[in-house]
Amino acid sequence: MKQEGEMFVVACRPMAGVSPVSANSQSQQPFPTPSPFSFSDAPARLSTRPPIYLSNLILRFLALVFSFVSALSLAASSSKKDSPRPSSFADYSELLYCFIASVLVFVYSAFQLFKGICDIAQRGILISDMFSDYMSFILDQVAGYLLISSSSVAILAIQQIDKTASILKAVIISTVVSFVTFLVIVICTLLSGYRLCKRIIW
Repeated sequence: MKQEGEMFVVACRPMAGVSPVSANSQSQQPFPTPSPFSFSDAPARLSTRPPIYLSNLILRFLALVFSFVSALSLAASSSKKDSPRPSSFADYSELLYCFIASVLVFVYSAFQLFKGICDIAQRGILISDMFSDYMSFILDQVAGYLLISSSSVAILAIQQIDKTASILKAVIISTVVSFVTFLVIVICTLLSGYRLCKRIIW
């Protein structure tokens, strides 16, 4: 009976060096909630993502740069007044269509690049993956159609422009860069189609 009493006293005695108040406060301390805008673990998430996501970011950046150069070459040529017969791309409906197409592809590429960075930093923070695959596959085809059609009409405009016009060289540069942008968008479309088929089948 004496031994049972001693065991009861030892069991009820608090642990040495630990205050009951501090132990209670530690057990009730909530876990820190991660902020959805924290980008500190972006390199770790980039390493866990498949390589197709990194390739998509590079292609979107190239499309952004090429579409910007295509539109800029047409816009910059309008300010040249040193030619005896100055002209502007706005004087030709074909070139105006090329300029609008390049601007639209530039805006779309900027959006895709921003969305890709957000997806790596925080998955699904902007658009869900399923909706993003469908949207990218459709809009990539629309962007590709705009580029290839603008390049086609630009060739017709080149044949109509006077050989001495200052805008001729800018139109040729814009057409070549626009076609290169089209090739980049085609690769993006293939990647979008691969991701969409993978999602549907699996």
